[in-house]
Amino acid sequence: MEEKSESCQCINPQDFAGYEFLSDHQYLSETLYRRRNIFRQAGFLQFARQLPEITKKIGIFAFLRSFLFPTRKVANRWSDCGCKNCVSWTNTDKLNVIVKQPSVSQDALMSNKPVQNVIFIHGLLSSSSYWTNTVFKYLPETTEKTNYRYFAVDLLGFGDSPKPRDCRYSLKEHVEMIEKSVILPNNLTSFHVVAHSMGCIIAVALTAKLSGSVKSVVLVAPPYFADSKGGASCAALNVIAEKKLWPPTSFLTAMLAWYEHICRGACLVICRNHRTWERIMKIVTWRRKLPAAITEFTKHTHQSVWHSMHNVICGGAKFTDKHIGMLINSGVKINVIHGDKDDYVPIDCLWNMKTKFPEVEVEVIAGTDHSSVIMSRRQVFVANLVCLWAS
Repeated sequence: MEEKSESCQCINPQDFAGYEFLSDHQYLSETLYRRRNIFRQAGFLQFARQLPEITKKIGIFAFLRSFLFPTRKVANRWSDCGCKNCVSWTNTDKLNVIVKQPSVSQDALMSNKPVQNVIFIHGLLSSSSYWTNTVFKYLPETTEKTNYRYFAVDLLGFGDSPKPRDCRYSLKEHVEMIEKSVILPNNLTSFHVVAHSMGCIIAVALTAKLSGSVKSVVLVAPPYFADSKGGASCAALNVIAEKKLWPPTSFLTAMLAWYEHICRGACLVICRNHRTWERIMKIVTWRRKLPAAITEFTKHTHQSVWHSMHNVICGGAKFTDKHIGMLINSGVKINVIHGDKDDYVPIDCLWNMKTKFPEVEVEVIAGTDHSSVIMSRRQVFVANLVCLWAS
């Protein structure tokens, strides 16, 4: 468990000597430190930056820390929940993976059917339950010709997976953790990948790295931004979190994506106190058990969601063109599904990808948005997946 305090992104890391020698600096998004901040420009943050040095000189900070946490190692920050469930990941260094496969029986053991492996990757502010509680029950474990194994993974920093403090949650780190937790332990020499939203960027990076083992890739609502002229990271932030007052969801998204300390404050109010909110919702809704979508929504830290948003969705835009090109050159099938009413990832992302890569198969689902593109047509979605895997 890491106790080192990480600074916020109010200061450009390139201002520090040795930045270019960091092993993963190329995977850090420019949006972390190039966001225009009127408070910073007005000088209101100068005192906040100097406050730790002032308290250090007079010894207040050291005294309070030793008094409040005498011998305790903390896995969570002050803005994150420290309950037993939220820090249970400290007992492992691998991602949480839910596996669905045929029941072990004599018939199955005697069968010579080939096994098809499928990895499901969720998006931002979600977890493996996005797949396990929706489409998994419709997925066939076996067919006349094939047995299937399904792996739904909790990404690094989400669900029940580790949420380390000394992590940038870069595209490289997400890919390496999936390799370490899913592919290597299960010896997956061939597999399909299905991903949603932010997970699409991770899926493309993962499959490009292991293109020789990949059979097909299905991307649902991928946030794609071409990098032909450079600056794709900043362009992605401007589109995904466009600064506007209406509708309210867009306003909140922009506030949380552009201003780190507001995002941390939201995490303090919602995630740190999630048990209180859950009790209130149970009383209001008269339910003993809340839907997984609600309970899983708070299973992240400010560090994981903030850096994944910028280093994967925005920073990953710099590499997506290269990765898709590698997959096409390797002969991997790429299918993209998008809803025409998607307010989070505009449908223009789909057409831009199709224009850049004509080999990509696209499908537009009328009347669906970022979530209902799957949720409102689960059985049809699964049937199409099975047909693709069999082809």
